[in-house]
Amino acid sequence: MSEQTLTTNGKIAATLTRKDFVSDQDVRWCPGCGDYSILAQVQKVMPDLGIPKEKIVFVSGIGCSSRFPYYMNTYGFHGIHGRAPTLATGIKTANPELSVWVITGDGDALSIGGNHFIHAIRRNLDIKIILFNNRIYGLTKGQYSPTSEFGKKTKSSPMGAIDYPINPLSLVFASEATFVARSIDTDPKHLSSVVERLARHKGSAFLEVYQNCNIFNDGSHKHFSEREVRDDRTVNLEQGKPLIFGKDRNKGIRLYGVKPEVVTIGENGVTVDDLLVHDETAPEPNLAYILGRMQYPEFPVPIGVFRAVHKPTYDALLDEQVSAAVTAKGAGNLEKLLNSGETWVIGPDG
Repeated sequence: MSEQTLTTNGKIAATLTRKDFVSDQDVRWCPGCGDYSILAQVQKVMPDLGIPKEKIVFVSGIGCSSRFPYYMNTYGFHGIHGRAPTLATGIKTANPELSVWVITGDGDALSIGGNHFIHAIRRNLDIKIILFNNRIYGLTKGQYSPTSEFGKKTKSSPMGAIDYPINPLSLVFASEATFVARSIDTDPKHLSSVVERLARHKGSAFLEVYQNCNIFNDGSHKHFSEREVRDDRTVNLEQGKPLIFGKDRNKGIRLYGVKPEVVTIGENGVTVDDLLVHDETAPEPNLAYILGRMQYPEFPVPIGVFRAVHKPTYDALLDEQVSAAVTAKGAGNLEKLLNSGETWVIGPDG
C-alpha cells in the first residue's frame, strides 16, 4: 500500500512506492533472463520521480522486452513490430504532460523499426527509450539480430552471419539524440542510477542495456560484464572526470589524434593529466561518438552517460505552434472545415 503524507494545504496525498508500480500480471520471462533486472530497476526508480501513475505510459512493439507494459502498473500500449516510437510520438504530442517510455529490443528497434526509431530521436521528442540489447531474436527462438556479431551461428545463420552488426550508439548519435547512455543488466546499482538520469531528461533520451538471453544467447556480454572482470574491461563515464579503469585504477584512455588508446598511468611518463576527461555536455557529439565505438577486447567497454545536452523538444515546439495558430485565427471548427472549399453531394443515382 502507498504511504500517506500531508501536502502544504493539509490534504492527504499518497507517496508511491515500488509496489505501486508492480502490476497484477505474472511475469512471463524465462528464469534467469536479464529482463527481470531492468524491470526491477525501472519500478524502483518510478516512485522517486514524483509522477502520478496515471501520467505515465509505457509503449512497446514486439519481442521479449515488449511484454514490459503488462508488468508496469501504469498506462501501457503494446503495439506492432517496430512501431513503438510512432505510437509514442502520437501519445506525447497529443498529451505533452505524459511521461512516455518506449521499451524495445535490438531486433524491434533496429530492424523493422529502424526508420521510426531514427525519426523519433532526431525530432528530439521528449520520450524515454530503453533498448534491451541481447544480440539475438529471443521471442522467435534464436535467429541472429541487427546487433549479432559477424560470423554468429544461429538457426537463421547456420554457417555464420554475414551481416555486419549495427552499433546502436553510433546510430543515435547520428540521429542527434540529446541524451545517450549505456548500462548492464548485471550491475543493478549502475543501471538504477542511469535509468533515473534517463527519466529526468527533457528530450530524446536513449538507454542501451546489455541484457543476457540465457536461453538463446547465453553469456553474450559476460566477457566484460561479469563481476570478476568488469573493473578491468569496462570504464565508467563520469562527468568532468578522467577515464580511469582497472581493479587497481591504474589504466586510462587518452586520445592520439582522434583515436583512443589504452595507457598505464605511471608508465612511459603517462600521468592522469594525459587522460581524456569526459564531458557529456559537449555541444557536438564527436568525442561521445568515439567512446561509443570502443569495443572489447581492444578497449574497455564504456558504460554510463555519453551525452546529456538540452534543446527545445518537438512536443513543446508543436504545442507553441498550435497555441500561436489559435491565438491568430481562433479556435478551429471541424464541421466548418469539412464543409469548406469545393464540396459536393452524391445523390442516390451516383
